[in-house]
Amino acid sequence: MTKVRVLKLSLHNRLVGYLAGFDNGKNVLTFAQEFALDNNRPTLSLTTRPDFPFADRRLMEQWVHRQKINPILSNLLPEGALRLLLTQGLKIHPDNEFELLAYLGRDLPGALVVESIEPEAIPHYIFDIANGRESATLLPTSDLLPIYAHFSLAGVQMKFSMTHQRGRFTLPNTAKNSDLGDWIIKTPSAVHQGVAENEYSMMRLAKMAGVDIPNIKLVDLEQLDNLPTLHLPNEPYAYAIERFDRDKVIENHATMNVSRIHSEDFAQILGKYPHDKYQGGNYNQIAQILYQYSQDGLADIKQLARRLLINILLGNGDAHLKNWSVIYPDGFHLRLSPAYDIVFTKAYIANETNLALNLGKRKNWYQIELTDFEYWAKKADIPWRVVKSELAEMLSIARTEWRNTLKNLPMLDNQKNLLLEHWRQLPSDFRI
Repeated sequence: MTKVRVLKLSLHNRLVGYLAGFDNGKNVLTFAQEFALDNNRPTLSLTTRPDFPFADRRLMEQWVHRQKINPILSNLLPEGALRLLLTQGLKIHPDNEFELLAYLGRDLPGALVVESIEPEAIPHYIFDIANGRESATLLPTSDLLPIYAHFSLAGVQMKFSMTHQRGRFTLPNTAKNSDLGDWIIKTPSAVHQGVAENEYSMMRLAKMAGVDIPNIKLVDLEQLDNLPTLHLPNEPYAYAIERFDRDKVIENHATMNVSRIHSEDFAQILGKYPHDKYQGGNYNQIAQILYQYSQDGLADIKQLARRLLINILLGNGDAHLKNWSVIYPDGFHLRLSPAYDIVFTKAYIANETNLALNLGKRKNWYQIELTDFEYWAKKADIPWRVVKSELAEMLSIARTEWRNTLKNLPMLDNQKNLLLEHWRQLPSDFRI
């Protein structure tokens, strides 16, 4: 007889549904009727919002996947080194996404909370799958992995969700609902030199040019408490960025309560798994979705245009689908999230010349001109005059201020020289 474990999914204290994980590798997501039939339900994903085509019909169906879980959930899990660190400690296979989600469910990106439940609390309708009622042995929560401080951050670099109080960063105890990480800490890379200083410097230049970013810091490694044992290079700094999917309230000048703000990346919106983040979409699609569904589509398109040009000017070839996100500040309506993961990737990848996704017909930084942005705007059906004005304003700032500012940023000198050379090689429309 098949064995099954069931997880409960909640969003802003509202029941969303149940994820059943069978020991034969099948995972079945069933939405609760009270969620599916509620036209005022909180937004789990844009594709489940009542005004999205066929959303109601999809929520009445069971979402069945083999081995992996649905992309909306799969994209909440870490990749790369952090996934290996977690799965080795838990003694599970890195592809065992159900167990990983069960373990990390208290501090996922966004506001979704995933919890194990006892067999007697599981509604039987979740086993009424397409080929008839399936017999299964329900496993109790005692069979689940042990709970201790843990969290999930999507991405491939070693990074941690930590609480920031009185000048120190600490891994939270996520067994307590109120103890959530409010900053992301990226430790020094064991592969590339000066990544923390690189990202901090590029984010500072982006902010100067009008890109909306969270608060950022360079943090001495001595300020980090309770990290697992890591083999870090001999570098002084970690990179810290405040989480835009967390809201903080200080009470009595001392106690800090952190609450969740829901968010999702564009891999989730487009239904793509992390391994498709470079091939599963393009910047036209991102623009169209923002312009059509954002609560302030025009403002978000302006910001999107700035960030696209920023990625060209700062040689960032890693702005893939997972590095673009939306937030749901009121739980229902979306806005483009603040920018993150802006890095001068050309410093680390020999002969790097391309954006992560297509901008209109092109990806090569050294071939993209203003006419390519005009083509992109027209293909996405967004107003070119608005985009053109944003690009002109941003270029003016970059050309008048960036060179002097760069001198005082902590980026490594050899990387600064590479960036200056990159600016000289850009087409005349965008040359700094």
